[in-house]
Amino acid sequence: MRSVALLTIAALLCACASSPPRDPDNLCRIFKERPKWQKAARKAQRRWGLPPEVAMAFVHRESAFVHDARPPRKKILGLVPWRRPTSAYGYAQATNEAWSDYRKEAGGWFPDRDDFADSLDFIGWYNHKSHERLGIKKSDAYRLYLAYYSGHGGYARGHWKRGPAQGYARRVADRANRYARQLSGC
Repeated sequence: MRSVALLTIAALLCACASSPPRDPDNLCRIFKERPKWQKAARKAQRRWGLPPEVAMAFVHRESAFVHDARPPRKKILGLVPWRRPTSAYGYAQATNEAWSDYRKEAGGWFPDRDDFADSLDFIGWYNHKSHERLGIKKSDAYRLYLAYYSGHGGYARGHWKRGPAQGYARRVADRANRYARQLSGC
C-alpha cells in the first residue's frame, strides 16, 4: 500500500514537471502534443479575453516552456553564484509581488507558477490589467509585452524605450502573429 502511494506521488510530481514541447515553434503541434495546454489557453481566453496565440508567445519568450525557469544567478568575481536579479519563476516568469497581487485578486485556490494553466491565467490577468490601466488592446502583443516586461508603471513612464524591451516585444509580436496563422490552419 505504501509503495502505491509513493508511486502515485511520484507520478503527480512528474506530471507537473513536463519537458518543453518537441516543436515550440508550431502552435498546432504544441496543442496536439499537449491538449491540456490548449484547454488552458482557451480557458484563459474566455476569462480574460487574451488570444491564445498571444499568451503562448509570452510563455515562449519568458520560459521557453520550462516549468521551473528562473533568471540566471549573478556571480561574484565571475565565479561564485550569488542572488538572482529578480524573483521571477515558472512558465510566466511571474515575480513574487505580481503573483501575490494575482492570487489576492483572481488566483483561485492554490495557483502555482510552475503550473501551465495557472501561468496562462496569470498572463491573461496581467494583460487584462494592462488593457484596463493602459488602454492596450488585448490583441496588441507588442505593447502588451512592453507593459509585461516593464511593469504597468514602467510602461506608463516609458522605461521600455531604453534597454532590450523593444526587441523582446518585437519577437513576441512576431511569434504571436506566426502562431495565429498556424492556429487558423490547425
